[in-house]
Amino acid sequence: MQIAEDYSHCEFLIRLPGYCPMPAFRDAFDVPLVVRRFHKSREEVRRELGISEDVKIVILNFGGQPAGWSLKKEYLPDGWLCLVCGASDTMDLPSNFIKLPKDVYTPDLIAASDCMLGKIGYGTCSEALAYKIPFVFVRRDYFNEEPFLRNMLEFYQAGVEMIRRDLLTGHWRPYLERAISLNPCYEGGINGGEVAARILQDTASGKNYTSDKLSGARRLRDAIVLGYQLQRVPGRDLSIPDWYANAENELVLRTGSPTAEMSDDSFHMPSSPEDFEILHGDFMGLSDTINFLKSLSELDAILDSGKSTEKHQRRERKAAAGLFNWKEDIFVARAPGRLDVMGGIADYSGSLVLQMPIREACHVAVQKIHPSKQRLWKHAQARQNAKGQGPTPVLQIVSYGSELSNRGPTFDMDLSDFMDGEQPMSYEKAKSFFACDPSQRWAAYIAGTILVLMKELGVRFENSISLLVSSAVPEGKGVSSSAAVEVATMSAIAAAHGLNINPRDLALLCQKVENHVVGAPCGVMDQMTSACGEANKLLAMVCQPAEVLGLVDIPNHIRFWGIDSGIRHSVGGADYGSVRIGAFMGRKIIKSVASELLSKSFANGVTSDDLEEDGVELLETEASLDYLCNLSPHRYEALYVKQLPETVLGEKFLDKYKDHNDPVTVIDKKRNYGLRAATRHPIYENFRGKAFKALLTSATSDEQLSALGELMYQCHYSYSACGIGSDGTDRLVQLVQEMQHNKKSRSSEGTLYGAKITGGGSGGTVCVVGRNCLKSSEQILQIQQRYKDATGYLPIIFEGSSPGAGKFGHLRIRRRLQRKQN
Repeated sequence: MQIAEDYSHCEFLIRLPGYCPMPAFRDAFDVPLVVRRFHKSREEVRRELGISEDVKIVILNFGGQPAGWSLKKEYLPDGWLCLVCGASDTMDLPSNFIKLPKDVYTPDLIAASDCMLGKIGYGTCSEALAYKIPFVFVRRDYFNEEPFLRNMLEFYQAGVEMIRRDLLTGHWRPYLERAISLNPCYEGGINGGEVAARILQDTASGKNYTSDKLSGARRLRDAIVLGYQLQRVPGRDLSIPDWYANAENELVLRTGSPTAEMSDDSFHMPSSPEDFEILHGDFMGLSDTINFLKSLSELDAILDSGKSTEKHQRRERKAAAGLFNWKEDIFVARAPGRLDVMGGIADYSGSLVLQMPIREACHVAVQKIHPSKQRLWKHAQARQNAKGQGPTPVLQIVSYGSELSNRGPTFDMDLSDFMDGEQPMSYEKAKSFFACDPSQRWAAYIAGTILVLMKELGVRFENSISLLVSSAVPEGKGVSSSAAVEVATMSAIAAAHGLNINPRDLALLCQKVENHVVGAPCGVMDQMTSACGEANKLLAMVCQPAEVLGLVDIPNHIRFWGIDSGIRHSVGGADYGSVRIGAFMGRKIIKSVASELLSKSFANGVTSDDLEEDGVELLETEASLDYLCNLSPHRYEALYVKQLPETVLGEKFLDKYKDHNDPVTVIDKKRNYGLRAATRHPIYENFRGKAFKALLTSATSDEQLSALGELMYQCHYSYSACGIGSDGTDRLVQLVQEMQHNKKSRSSEGTLYGAKITGGGSGGTVCVVGRNCLKSSEQILQIQQRYKDATGYLPIIFEGSSPGAGKFGHLRIRRRLQRKQN
């Protein structure tokens, strides 16, 4: 509240490149990078240090080193030197590390280096870009600006992310070698300090920089409301909270959706789902679906009123207002996110997984329309005119929530661009196509569904497609925001084109979007839950590749919650991919060991009719192991665990085994992979999942809940052993344990019983199991507040459930010709 009040007194925001969205400010002025200029040339600095031009230099710029951290000579590639900033006087360094004085002018040394290694921050990012120095960076927990700075580095080809474990264990070589292969390409200004000073000087002398004078009370309202949305429901298309709307009379202000405001002299156009005729489908009593249809009505109202101006409408709303032809049918689909109760990353190894669809969902509206009737945006129309071919099929997409994700709100392309001659383009070309512009990369999740339908089902799209995406599933929280978008999009497109795809097949097609078009090596459980799940039930599925065992009712006395750690999760991140590679390496080695044991058995005269201690039939099965989870824990411990190294260098593995047989990941020859933990996890997780499922149907007791919680704890610490835990998720699990074991809980009926990290790990959301009672909900809120007190971040709490896309089906709607006026 204090920050919101402070913002209310501001006239405008001076915004730097790589900014974090701050929607409370209505006026923002973009300025170039703020950079310290170097005083000496690269040659002068190297000459003073006695380092020749042919020596590679990395500058270690962390602003202080972890206590007890010892740098070693082998951390660097042969012939490299490392300049160390902030080293203590007592710190001993190897011969290839150079301790810099405390008062050294860092920009000169950065400019003289070949790359920089440090934690991500605005200053280091700015200077890396300004001096065109590749930046090897490590994530910072609870640092809100991180994803936006990472995007900026990626866009200008200047960043390489290093996982924290490799930093501390000295596995630097592949990151440094990758960094010097980059060609940073930032050509923008670096005089942001001067530009900002001029704006401030002009403002002080009386020049008005504000484009829309708003009262302090009005700006305070906007700061509170938009801050509420940013914190609680990122990306969600909502009206302002009821508690604020009820204050209208006190403040003498008109309250309404901050995304659809009207100026004081404009009239209010009422809207409701009744403005649409429902030709097919059912709301199913879902309030978020009703709200989505209301938002569609408001778009029509914006056009009808003629009052929409760029000053009062966000860019995405303006684009969406002209997206649909209201005389034609629109198809609406809905797909929820999911809470990973058990299974997680073991899905790609064939594990049993138990997943719950959450209340938050993505809605997609699609209109298939003849190219001559499609409303084209001006630049799309200009592109078509330039070709001189008349109307051709065009895909136009608007995605709400762009301000919260630092991405473009719109995307469009000619559907013919998906063709390579007479056939659809390859997935590899499509991945490169969408990756070329970081601000448009999000479109791969949506437009990629069209390419997959073309390639896998032979569908040809001869009409234009207009598509609106509105998702309440927050991104980067580990609750499958991407799967919800993919499933909702493909469901709506399929409905609009008369394609009858069952939910299971649709989920498998959506997995192809994420694996092959986006390039994220995810399993299939996310898409399956979003497509096949049902409210208040766990989807039980064996991921081989997607065998649904059924739906498991959640007993009335048990409840699951999700608590977001605030640490952004990415299934495409290096940690997740390296653990997946380690698991597939382990499977390859186990198959090889089983084949060797089998060969020795037959060489000793043992036939398939005989049984020896190890079991010939079992060895035959294990020698052709399709999924790692088909190996039982006792067989793993008895025969294979000692044959698996803790870690293995990619090059060494490839020399011996040629390939790891995973179609969606590539082994880095220079990287060490944690193999044993990555192999062990899915084998034991499959067993834990089976036990968890059996316990849910057992007799109600404290022992039942305690056992469920214990299985969750075991899963959580197994993630950590694989290297895909995080400080935030560990803290949340610890808070659950403290709540579970305090004297008050032990002396009365327990409420919370266990917790675990979810999904791909490395941040995201923690799943909590507890007794379904008021006291449990109170304890969840206490954990939320204690986490905020410790980190400054107030977690989002996920509770409740909703139906999957298959259960929802689709709506076919049409705008009523005559609208009611009040």
